Amino acid sequence: MAAPIEYGSGEPEELLATLGDISVTQNWIYTPAGTYPVRGSTWTVVDLSQESEKIATAGLILALVFVWFCLIGLLFLLMKERTATGYYQVTVQGDGFTHTTLIPAEKVRLAAVEDEVDYARTLASTD
Repeated sequence: MAAPIEYGSGEPEELLATLGDISVTQNWIYTPAGTYPVRGSTWTVVDLSQESEKIATAGLILALVFVWFCLIGLLFLLMKERTATGYYQVTVQGDGFTHTTLIPAEKVRLAAVEDEVDYARTLASTD
């Protein structure tokens, strides 16, 4: 797991979630602009990504190689490759602060980002 983070009283807190440049512990949100309490914060995720589909490079090469041996090689052209481009925007708001970060879509899936945000929401709502 990640290294503990020290906060005001000197007691270590374990890093529980990281979303771009936002880090979350049991009681605190760490951003480049400062440290804020996690309790009462509001979290949102916006999907700004686009998914594209193209013929896989391996499929194209296999089709070119096997087209000379039999026409079945053309079936390799059905191999598709999906890529995500763009960003997932995560925003956290609290008493007197707002911070937004962009997470590249090609490095992580939206479901993983949403899971981290749901966990942060759970921490924000616990007493």
